[in-house]
Amino acid sequence: MAETELERAEKRYAQAKARLQALRNREATKQRKLDTRRKVILGGALLDLAERDSGAAAMVDRLVRNLSRDQDRKAFAEWGGATSSDDGPPALPPDPDGSG
Repeated sequence: MAETELERAEKRYAQAKARLQALRNREATKQRKLDTRRKVILGGALLDLAERDSGAAAMVDRLVRNLSRDQDRKAFAEWGGATSSDDGPPALPPDPDGSG
């Protein structure tokens, strides 16, 4: 039996709807990946800063203490924070012309 015009239109509608949903899913996946990438980059930058700056290290320590899940806190168990010889931002290199 041949398809009626209505059946063909319904079939095309269902296919278009499925394509639209697939596009939405791909876009959502793309956005989640971008969000994760941003978090990883920013987290790495924060941890790098905390290795050099005791103020940033104290902030990271507070953030870690406030994590709600034990397994998340355990990920930072071996993290040392700022070195004890560093009390602030990195020192500027000496002025090459000696003017101070």
